[in-house]
Amino acid sequence: MKRYLYLILTVALLSSCSEYQKTLKSEDVAAKYKMGEELYNEGKYTKANRLFEPLIASYRGKPQAEKLMYLYSKSLFEIGDYYTAGYQLERFATSYPKSEKIEEVSFLAAKSFYMRSPIYSKDQTETKEAIEKLQGFINKFPTSEYQSAANELVKELDFKLEKKAFEIAKQYNTISDYEASIKSFDNFVIEFPGSSLREEAFYYRLDSAYKIAVNSVEYKRTLNGIVPLKKQRLEQAKEFCDAFKESYASSNHIEEVNEIGLILDEEIKNL
Repeated sequence: MKRYLYLILTVALLSSCSEYQKTLKSEDVAAKYKMGEELYNEGKYTKANRLFEPLIASYRGKPQAEKLMYLYSKSLFEIGDYYTAGYQLERFATSYPKSEKIEEVSFLAAKSFYMRSPIYSKDQTETKEAIEKLQGFINKFPTSEYQSAANELVKELDFKLEKKAFEIAKQYNTISDYEASIKSFDNFVIEFPGSSLREEAFYYRLDSAYKIAVNSVEYKRTLNGIVPLKKQRLEQAKEFCDAFKESYASSNHIEEVNEIGLILDEEIKNL
């Protein structure tokens, strides 16, 4: 019985594949459109897309063109071809601005750019572009049902930029380039004031300032004369220490920060 059922399924599958190949090679645009829509509705987006693509020129200017372009563009998104999908979805939005699908298509167009955003350690040009596209959607459709989803995507992308900036600054600390680390963390705090990484940024900025200060020479000759370099650096580190304690009194780093504060006070007193 099982072998009989297997045989029936095999025959049905081969028949289906044969019909698909026949339609794919056919010049019958109506048959291609019909089968493409059926396959799309079944979730077979790759097959549907292959049928839709050659129909674009044939249906240009016809009543069915809008629906065809919608199905074609969405099938590209569903199969993960986000570069082509982004282009075609934006093209749809431009061509059919009054379509009932305009909000969905505009959101998916922006989301296509989100899907192309790389991991934080790589170049973030596409991440910034995705944020611009999503923010453009949010501004254009303030009451859209996709607003919440769009805001969440922007939030994710913003954090990716924060993580990138934070890790660069932290890397300077790791390789003992403390001046670059302090400057980078200063920029981070200004650029991302509400970041969830702000506490860690404050800590590593203090760590860098502390290490460069206690190991600094006392004076430095400049074009303007002799500068009390160590005193300046100790005072800067003390400012960072006080800022950390004021903002994060219950931090897991607080004991270490308090110890650093005592050492800095002693160093300043000895000068």
